[in-house]
Amino acid sequence: MPKMKTRKAVAARFKVTGTGKLKRQRPGRRHILTKKASKRKRRLRKAGLVDKGQVKMYSRLLGVG
Repeated sequence: MPKMKTRKAVAARFKVTGTGKLKRQRPGRRHILTKKASKRKRRLRKAGLVDKGQVKMYSRLLGVG
């Protein structure tokens, strides 16, 4: 059985935490920032976690057990 290859597109977007959760960046912070409130932009800086229903799929693509 050959080794599973990591999906590099997924690996660039997600990081695995020490407890096995998947960390991601929040969308909406790239452009058109002038109309967004400072409070909203400040919240977008912080990383988020992948939803519980999608962790299994992304973990498999990352090659994480």
